[in-house]
Amino acid sequence: MTAEAKTKETSKATAAAATDESCAPSTLTDSASRTEILNRLRRAEGQLRGIQRMIEDGEDCLKIGQQFSAVRKALDSTYLRMTVCFMAQELEAKLAPDEEQKADLSLMMKDLEALLARMG
Repeated sequence: MTAEAKTKETSKATAAAATDESCAPSTLTDSASRTEILNRLRRAEGQLRGIQRMIEDGEDCLKIGQQFSAVRKALDSTYLRMTVCFMAQELEAKLAPDEEQKADLSLMMKDLEALLARMG
């Protein structure tokens, strides 16, 4: 391999590493948000256990279906909440806003969450 080819390969590898770092998966670090999401999931878990009992007890399929619908909505809203929390976290980390901008960002994220919730 020529020196020029080696340089190109090194440049490609460096660019790929930089892209990988900027796209690296992150975790939700805000403890209040994590607690809220975990509590929502625990409630949905309880609803699922309730559905299992209903099936075991031979409940009406319509009632069971209503509970399935409730669990799906709960999980959808939890997913939306997690996504909005994660977006806010990443925007704050990347933009480093001052206190006034943080308040504006928080309001914007609440509006976005309400808008997206209406779509579901």
